[in-house]
Amino acid sequence: MRRYCKQQGICELQHRLDNLKLERTPIEREALIELYHEAIPYIEATIWAEGIDESSIELYQRLFQELEQHIVHTGHDDRHDFIVVIPVADRPQHLVSCLQSLLHLCQKFNYGGQTNTYYSKISVLIADDSKDTDNISQNQDIAKQFNQQGLTTLYFGLREQQQQLDQLTETDRDKLQHVLGNIDRSAFYHKGASIMRNISYLKLNQLKTNRHKPLFYFIDSDQEFRIKINTDSGDQDIFAVNFFYYLDRIFSTSNTQILTGKVVGDPPVSPAVMAGNFLDDVIGFLGRMARLKPEQACQFHQLHPHKADDASYHDMADLFGFKPAAESFDYNCTLSAQHDHLSCFNDFANKLNHFFDGEHPTRKTYYEHEDVSRHVKAARTIYTGNYIFNAEALKYFIPFATLKLRMAGPVLGRIIKSELGDQFVSANLPMLHTRTVQNLGQSEFRAGIHHADDHIDLSGEFERQFFGDVMLFTIEKLTEHGYPDRLPNQSFIEQTLNTITDKLQHMYAEKRQRVLAKLAIVENIFIEPDNWWQQSAETMQANENFKRFIHNIEHNFGDQSPAFALINSDTQIQQHHAAILHAISAYTDDRTAWQRVLS
Repeated sequence: MRRYCKQQGICELQHRLDNLKLERTPIEREALIELYHEAIPYIEATIWAEGIDESSIELYQRLFQELEQHIVHTGHDDRHDFIVVIPVADRPQHLVSCLQSLLHLCQKFNYGGQTNTYYSKISVLIADDSKDTDNISQNQDIAKQFNQQGLTTLYFGLREQQQQLDQLTETDRDKLQHVLGNIDRSAFYHKGASIMRNISYLKLNQLKTNRHKPLFYFIDSDQEFRIKINTDSGDQDIFAVNFFYYLDRIFSTSNTQILTGKVVGDPPVSPAVMAGNFLDDVIGFLGRMARLKPEQACQFHQLHPHKADDASYHDMADLFGFKPAAESFDYNCTLSAQHDHLSCFNDFANKLNHFFDGEHPTRKTYYEHEDVSRHVKAARTIYTGNYIFNAEALKYFIPFATLKLRMAGPVLGRIIKSELGDQFVSANLPMLHTRTVQNLGQSEFRAGIHHADDHIDLSGEFERQFFGDVMLFTIEKLTEHGYPDRLPNQSFIEQTLNTITDKLQHMYAEKRQRVLAKLAIVENIFIEPDNWWQQSAETMQANENFKRFIHNIEHNFGDQSPAFALINSDTQIQQHHAAILHAISAYTDDRTAWQRVLS
């Protein structure tokens, strides 16, 4: 710690820590623990200001390990217990990476210490919604493997979920159809992320009785307990945030009931609403590459890349109150060994079609340090891949789950904000988001995206996104009129649905035209015969990848787009409106039935 004593405050804290470490009385031990709490933000600020490196990360982790040892010696640990819930559907590789990161986090920071080789205050619930029997078997084995490594891991599979539902009365199951879905035991899989979370809430309602001050931590299987930073040597994914420590502090020192984090790495939004901005970046890449020589040393390594914040990856960022990106983002090459532009071109081309699974090669989000405890803010959106709540907030199930639309978190967030106010917050605790599996180049499974031999179809994703947006902005409007405490009359809800649908159709249509105009520019630059990649045998596969990418954009945004046919179909609109109207009207009764089941 001495290397960080450039600031007088840290030097004084270091001196006090060194003196108090020699003491053993309970009162002095408690004083030492409080001093650690005081020192941590100073040390964090200095580490990040001076440039974080491996040695500073190790020092930071040792600091928390020391703190945990002192807490153990007090003989009393009144901090929160965490149950980490991971809904997963046919993603065993993602699940392993996610759990491995959690185990590493426990090993490096040791929150809560260990009892009989198991981490005392951390446990996991794997909520499996898989269809493939091999994946189900793998997920069961994964749970056993991490149990053996000291991470208490409970497998909550299809059979266990059905047993959970069997504990409900027939009347309760009937009244909770909008929350838990219609139970079809012959096809009890791929129920959707919202239904899966709600069924998990029932299990958590039982588990809470065996935990001390439980906090329930929902994460997505394609995330990890790491953060992404950019350094002089390129991007790094590191363990430099003690998630459990800060969550315990926030919930212990405030009246917070629900907290949401965000993600770094790949954007959390659908490729259906990112194509325009990505095409800007592809245009910039090809234009710049055309002016360079293939044999030159690669010049696509940025020491300070663009910061993809304020939803700069979203084509309609202004719809959500963010400022749209004013310029294209340069590609930051990920090849590490010495290489030329030919290698960079081939590598970029290999990433292009990963975009349709949600990976964004040019607009990664990086971690920006700030004192977590001092920058807790009021929230209005829940990111369902990274949110934490206490037992009291189990009452806030994911609403309208059976609609299976995107934007479920923002919809829930608007409702919670209207009721909880400052008890619903966000904090700078982002998780690393990795949409694709490295050896596949795509997600293991993702609803709404269909990989065919000659194209990738986003129709299902488009439909879930568009009508999810309709749902979100309808709920936002209704909460301004007292919903859910007061249900507006049906004609007002219908009028709101129609107005918002018309507005969004217009915005989606404008975005589509911008996408096609940019696609034409990409195609013109790409096929220009004088460009060196059209004349090289070594770019044959890269050129095929570019052609496939252009074809996939055309398939999903062109004149014959099945996705836009869906969201502009009068029949589809009427069906979705009827389902949304019914769900909104039934929500109060859903909450009453849910509260009765929980109690």
